[in-house]
Amino acid sequence: MFEKKLLTSVIFAASTLLTISPLASAGSISKANKSALIEVVNSRSDEAKARDNSRHPVETLSFFKIKSGMTVAEALPGGGWYSNILANYLGEQGSLYGLNYNDDVWPRFGFFPQEFIDKRIAATKKFPELVRGFTDAKINSDGYTFNTVPASLNKTVDRVLFIRALHNLNRFDKEANSLTEALATTHRILKDDGYVGVVQHQLQESAAEKGADGSRGYLKLSTVKEAFAKAGFKLVASSDINANSKDKPSDTDIVWRLPPSYNGAGDDAEKRKAVDAIGESNRMTLLFKKVSN
Repeated sequence: MFEKKLLTSVIFAASTLLTISPLASAGSISKANKSALIEVVNSRSDEAKARDNSRHPVETLSFFKIKSGMTVAEALPGGGWYSNILANYLGEQGSLYGLNYNDDVWPRFGFFPQEFIDKRIAATKKFPELVRGFTDAKINSDGYTFNTVPASLNKTVDRVLFIRALHNLNRFDKEANSLTEALATTHRILKDDGYVGVVQHQLQESAAEKGADGSRGYLKLSTVKEAFAKAGFKLVASSDINANSKDKPSDTDIVWRLPPSYNGAGDDAEKRKAVDAIGESNRMTLLFKKVSN
Protein backbone atom coordinates (compact mmCIF):
# COMPACT_ATOMS: atom_id res chain seq x y z
CA MET A 1 0.00 0.00 0.00
CA PHE A 2 1.22 3.45 -0.84
CA GLU A 3 0.51 6.00 1.87
CA LYS A 4 0.63 9.59 0.78
CA LYS A 5 3.45 11.41 2.49
CA LEU A 6 4.56 15.01 2.72
CA LEU A 7 6.88 15.50 -0.22
CA THR A 8 10.11 17.41 0.21
CA SER A 9 12.32 17.27 -2.83
CA VAL A 10 12.34 14.66 -5.55
CA ILE A 11 14.86 14.79 -8.38
CA PHE A 12 13.80 13.16 -11.62
CA ALA A 13 17.20 12.01 -12.88
CA ALA A 14 16.24 9.99 -15.93
CA SER A 15 14.02 11.51 -18.57
CA THR A 16 12.76 10.08 -21.83
CA LEU A 17 13.44 11.75 -25.18
CA LEU A 18 10.24 13.59 -25.91
CA THR A 19 8.94 15.12 -29.10
CA ILE A 20 5.80 17.23 -28.83
CA SER A 21 3.98 18.62 -31.82
CA PRO A 22 3.57 22.38 -32.16
CA LEU A 23 -0.20 21.94 -31.88
CA ALA A 24 -0.13 22.91 -28.21
CA SER A 25 2.14 23.19 -25.18
CA ALA A 26 0.92 20.05 -23.46
CA GLY A 27 2.63 18.45 -20.52
CA SER A 28 2.53 21.51 -18.31
CA ILE A 29 1.92 20.47 -14.72
CA SER A 30 3.41 22.13 -11.68
CA LYS A 31 6.67 20.98 -10.08
CA ALA A 32 4.70 19.90 -7.01
CA ASN A 33 2.40 17.71 -9.10
CA LYS A 34 5.35 16.29 -11.05
CA SER A 35 7.14 15.44 -7.81
CA ALA A 36 4.04 13.80 -6.38
CA LEU A 37 3.56 11.76 -9.55
CA ILE A 38 7.18 10.60 -9.56
CA GLU A 39 6.90 9.57 -5.91
CA VAL A 40 3.77 7.53 -6.64
CA VAL A 41 5.30 5.82 -9.66
CA ASN A 42 8.53 4.99 -7.82
CA SER A 43 6.68 3.67 -4.76
CA ARG A 44 5.06 0.75 -6.60
CA SER A 45 6.35 -2.81 -6.44
CA ASP A 46 9.19 -3.95 -8.69
CA GLU A 47 6.71 -6.08 -10.60
CA ALA A 48 4.48 -3.08 -11.27
CA LYS A 49 7.46 -0.97 -12.35
CA ALA A 50 8.83 -3.59 -14.73
CA ARG A 51 7.15 -2.04 -17.79
CA ASP A 52 7.89 1.61 -16.92
CA ASN A 53 10.77 1.92 -19.38
CA SER A 54 8.37 0.98 -22.17
CA ARG A 55 5.24 2.75 -20.98
CA HIS A 56 6.65 5.99 -19.50
CA PRO A 57 3.85 6.66 -16.99
CA VAL A 58 5.30 9.90 -15.58
CA GLU A 59 5.83 11.43 -19.00
CA THR A 60 2.49 10.18 -20.31
CA LEU A 61 0.32 11.43 -17.44
CA SER A 62 2.23 14.72 -17.39
CA PHE A 63 1.56 15.12 -21.11
CA PHE A 64 -2.13 14.61 -20.40
CA LYS A 65 -1.88 17.44 -17.83
CA ILE A 66 -3.35 15.36 -15.01
CA LYS A 67 -3.10 16.93 -11.57
CA SER A 68 -3.74 15.72 -8.04
CA GLY A 69 -7.36 16.16 -6.97
CA MET A 70 -8.79 15.83 -10.48
CA THR A 71 -11.68 13.64 -11.58
CA VAL A 72 -10.47 11.08 -14.11
CA ALA A 73 -12.27 8.33 -16.03
CA GLU A 74 -10.14 5.45 -17.29
CA ALA A 75 -11.40 3.37 -20.20
CA LEU A 76 -10.88 -0.39 -19.90
CA PRO A 77 -8.75 -0.34 -16.73
CA GLY A 78 -8.24 -4.12 -16.85
CA GLY A 79 -6.00 -5.26 -14.02
CA GLY A 80 -5.29 -1.67 -13.01
CA TRP A 81 -1.75 -0.96 -14.22
CA TYR A 82 -2.58 2.73 -14.61
CA SER A 83 -5.36 2.68 -12.00
CA ASN A 84 -2.75 1.94 -9.35
CA ILE A 85 -0.84 5.10 -10.25
CA LEU A 86 -3.91 7.27 -10.68
CA ALA A 87 -5.59 6.22 -7.43
CA ASN A 88 -2.56 7.23 -5.37
CA TYR A 89 -1.73 10.34 -7.39
CA LEU A 90 -5.24 11.83 -7.52
CA GLY A 91 -5.62 11.33 -3.76
CA GLU A 92 -8.56 11.79 -1.45
CA GLN A 93 -9.68 14.98 -3.14
CA GLY A 94 -9.88 13.22 -6.51
CA SER A 95 -12.21 10.75 -8.19
CA LEU A 96 -11.41 7.79 -10.43
CA TYR A 97 -14.00 6.02 -12.57
CA GLY A 98 -13.50 2.83 -14.56
CA LEU A 99 -15.35 2.64 -17.90
CA ASN A 100 -15.78 -0.79 -19.45
CA TYR A 101 -17.17 -2.32 -22.61
CA ASN A 102 -20.93 -2.61 -22.74
CA ASP A 103 -21.89 -6.12 -21.63
CA ASP A 104 -22.91 -7.17 -25.16
CA VAL A 105 -19.40 -6.56 -26.53
CA TRP A 106 -17.71 -9.46 -24.74
CA PRO A 107 -19.49 -12.28 -26.64
CA ARG A 108 -18.54 -10.61 -29.96
CA PHE A 109 -14.91 -11.67 -29.57
CA GLY A 110 -16.08 -15.20 -30.27
CA PHE A 111 -13.46 -17.10 -28.29
CA PHE A 112 -13.98 -16.20 -24.63
CA PRO A 113 -15.61 -18.90 -22.48
CA GLN A 114 -18.79 -17.83 -20.70
CA GLU A 115 -17.10 -18.01 -17.30
CA PHE A 116 -14.52 -15.43 -18.42
CA ILE A 117 -17.23 -13.19 -19.89
CA ASP A 118 -19.20 -13.34 -16.63
CA LYS A 119 -16.10 -12.33 -14.65
CA ARG A 120 -15.33 -9.41 -16.94
CA ILE A 121 -18.90 -8.15 -16.73
CA ALA A 122 -18.84 -8.46 -12.93
CA ALA A 123 -15.49 -6.61 -12.79
CA THR A 124 -17.16 -3.36 -13.89
CA LYS A 125 -18.96 -2.82 -10.60
CA LYS A 126 -15.98 -4.18 -8.65
CA PHE A 127 -13.75 -1.34 -9.83
CA PRO A 128 -13.91 0.46 -6.44
CA GLU A 129 -12.70 -2.76 -4.83
CA LEU A 130 -9.78 -2.87 -7.28
CA VAL A 131 -8.91 0.74 -6.43
CA ARG A 132 -9.04 0.08 -2.68
CA GLY A 133 -6.46 -2.64 -3.21
CA PHE A 134 -4.01 -0.03 -4.51
CA THR A 135 -4.34 2.77 -1.97
CA ASP A 136 -5.25 3.71 1.57
CA ALA A 137 -6.49 7.07 0.31
CA LYS A 138 -10.27 7.30 0.44
CA ILE A 139 -10.59 8.32 -3.20
CA ASN A 140 -14.08 8.40 -4.69
CA SER A 141 -14.42 5.66 -7.32
CA ASP A 142 -17.04 3.72 -9.26
CA GLY A 143 -17.30 1.50 -12.31
CA TYR A 144 -19.65 1.71 -15.31
CA THR A 145 -20.05 0.44 -18.82
CA PHE A 146 -20.12 3.13 -21.49
CA ASN A 147 -23.91 2.85 -21.70
CA THR A 148 -24.57 3.00 -17.94
CA VAL A 149 -22.72 6.17 -16.95
CA PRO A 150 -25.32 8.22 -15.05
CA ALA A 151 -26.38 11.74 -16.00
CA SER A 152 -25.08 12.91 -12.62
CA LEU A 153 -21.56 12.68 -14.08
CA ASN A 154 -22.34 15.04 -16.95
CA LYS A 155 -19.67 17.75 -17.25
CA THR A 156 -17.92 16.65 -14.04
CA VAL A 157 -14.83 14.84 -15.41
CA ASP A 158 -11.49 16.59 -16.02
CA ARG A 159 -9.81 13.85 -18.06
CA VAL A 160 -10.86 10.66 -19.84
CA LEU A 161 -8.05 8.24 -20.72
CA PHE A 162 -8.05 5.67 -23.51
CA ILE A 163 -4.74 3.89 -22.96
CA ARG A 164 -4.41 0.97 -25.38
CA ALA A 165 -8.21 0.86 -25.34
CA LEU A 166 -9.48 1.98 -28.75
CA HIS A 167 -8.76 -0.95 -31.06
CA ASN A 168 -11.59 -3.29 -30.07
CA LEU A 169 -14.03 -0.43 -29.63
CA ASN A 170 -13.30 0.48 -33.25
CA ARG A 171 -13.32 -3.15 -34.35
CA PHE A 172 -16.90 -3.68 -33.19
CA ASP A 173 -18.22 -0.20 -33.98
CA LYS A 174 -20.07 -1.11 -37.17
CA GLU A 175 -22.03 -3.90 -35.50
CA ALA A 176 -22.29 -2.62 -31.92
CA ASN A 177 -21.78 1.16 -32.13
CA SER A 178 -19.10 0.62 -29.49
CA LEU A 179 -16.59 3.37 -30.30
CA THR A 180 -19.28 5.85 -31.31
CA GLU A 181 -21.08 5.38 -27.98
CA ALA A 182 -17.85 5.43 -25.95
CA LEU A 183 -16.83 8.78 -27.44
CA ALA A 184 -20.34 10.21 -27.05
CA THR A 185 -20.30 9.26 -23.37
CA THR A 186 -16.83 10.78 -23.05
CA HIS A 187 -18.01 14.05 -24.56
CA ARG A 188 -21.05 14.10 -22.25
CA ILE A 189 -19.17 13.60 -18.98
CA LEU A 190 -16.20 15.86 -19.69
CA LYS A 191 -16.14 19.39 -18.39
CA ASP A 192 -16.19 22.03 -21.10
CA ASP A 193 -12.44 22.50 -20.62
CA GLY A 194 -11.76 18.77 -20.34
CA TYR A 195 -9.27 16.68 -22.28
CA VAL A 196 -9.02 13.13 -23.57
CA GLY A 197 -5.66 11.35 -23.40
CA VAL A 198 -5.00 8.58 -25.91
CA VAL A 199 -2.24 5.99 -26.11
CA GLN A 200 -2.87 3.54 -28.93
CA HIS A 201 -0.91 0.89 -30.84
CA GLN A 202 -0.17 2.61 -34.16
CA LEU A 203 -0.28 1.11 -37.63
CA GLN A 204 1.61 2.81 -40.45
CA GLU A 205 -0.63 4.85 -42.76
CA SER A 206 0.60 2.89 -45.79
CA ALA A 207 -0.70 -0.40 -44.40
CA ALA A 208 -3.54 -2.23 -46.11
CA GLU A 209 -7.02 -1.44 -44.86
CA LYS A 210 -7.71 -5.11 -44.24
CA GLY A 211 -6.87 -5.74 -40.61
CA ALA A 212 -6.54 -2.01 -39.88
CA ASP A 213 -9.85 -1.95 -38.03
CA GLY A 214 -8.30 -2.83 -34.66
CA SER A 215 -8.70 -6.59 -34.90
CA ARG A 216 -4.89 -6.93 -34.87
CA GLY A 217 -4.59 -4.43 -32.02
CA TYR A 218 -3.38 -1.60 -34.24
CA LEU A 219 -5.11 1.52 -35.60
CA LYS A 220 -3.95 4.17 -38.04
CA LEU A 221 -3.50 7.69 -36.72
CA SER A 222 -5.91 8.93 -39.38
CA THR A 223 -8.61 6.55 -38.11
CA VAL A 224 -8.29 7.82 -34.55
CA LYS A 225 -8.26 11.48 -35.56
CA GLU A 226 -11.32 11.04 -37.76
CA ALA A 227 -13.31 9.27 -35.02
CA PHE A 228 -12.54 11.94 -32.42
CA ALA A 229 -13.26 14.82 -34.80
CA LYS A 230 -16.62 13.27 -35.65
CA ALA A 231 -17.39 12.94 -31.92
CA GLY A 232 -16.70 16.61 -31.17
CA PHE A 233 -13.04 16.71 -30.17
CA LYS A 234 -10.08 18.72 -31.44
CA LEU A 235 -6.56 17.30 -31.53
CA VAL A 236 -4.37 19.79 -29.65
CA ALA A 237 -1.11 17.89 -29.13
CA SER A 238 0.77 14.73 -30.02
CA SER A 239 3.94 13.20 -28.67
CA ASP A 240 6.55 10.55 -29.42
CA ILE A 241 6.72 9.52 -25.73
CA ASN A 242 5.54 6.00 -26.51
CA ALA A 243 6.81 5.68 -30.08
CA ASN A 244 8.92 2.68 -31.10
CA SER A 245 10.36 2.74 -34.61
CA LYS A 246 11.39 -0.93 -34.32
CA ASP A 247 7.75 -2.04 -34.38
CA LYS A 248 6.91 -2.36 -38.07
CA PRO A 249 4.07 -4.89 -38.27
CA SER A 250 3.44 -6.78 -41.49
CA ASP A 251 -0.06 -7.05 -42.94
CA THR A 252 -0.68 -10.09 -40.72
CA ASP A 253 1.22 -9.27 -37.52
CA ILE A 254 -0.78 -8.83 -34.33
CA VAL A 255 0.30 -6.51 -31.56
CA TRP A 256 0.11 -9.33 -29.02
CA ARG A 257 3.16 -11.01 -30.62
CA LEU A 258 5.21 -8.43 -28.70
CA PRO A 259 6.03 -8.29 -24.98
CA PRO A 260 4.50 -8.63 -22.50
CA SER A 261 2.06 -11.00 -24.29
CA TYR A 262 4.51 -13.00 -26.48
CA ASN A 263 1.59 -14.46 -28.42
CA GLY A 264 2.97 -17.10 -30.78
CA ALA A 265 6.37 -17.29 -29.10
CA GLY A 266 5.41 -19.60 -26.26
CA ASP A 267 8.51 -20.93 -24.52
CA ASP A 268 10.65 -20.62 -27.64
CA ALA A 269 13.69 -18.68 -26.40
CA GLU A 270 14.74 -17.57 -29.90
CA LYS A 271 11.29 -16.24 -30.78
CA ARG A 272 11.11 -14.37 -27.48
CA LYS A 273 14.55 -12.91 -28.08
CA ALA A 274 13.44 -11.69 -31.50
CA VAL A 275 10.39 -9.84 -30.19
CA ASP A 276 12.27 -8.57 -27.14
CA ALA A 277 14.61 -6.87 -29.60
CA ILE A 278 11.58 -4.96 -30.87
CA GLY A 279 10.08 -4.20 -27.46
CA GLU A 280 6.54 -3.06 -26.78
CA SER A 281 4.45 -1.64 -29.60
CA ASN A 282 4.80 1.63 -31.44
CA ARG A 283 2.11 3.82 -29.85
CA MET A 284 0.64 7.19 -30.75
CA THR A 285 0.16 9.53 -27.78
CA LEU A 286 -2.49 12.18 -28.38
CA LEU A 287 -4.32 14.89 -26.47
CA PHE A 288 -7.80 15.92 -27.57
CA LYS A 289 -9.85 18.84 -26.23
CA LYS A 290 -13.60 18.78 -25.98
CA VAL A 291 -15.33 21.12 -28.40
CA SER A 292 -18.45 22.42 -26.65
CA ASN A 293 -21.74 22.12 -28.47
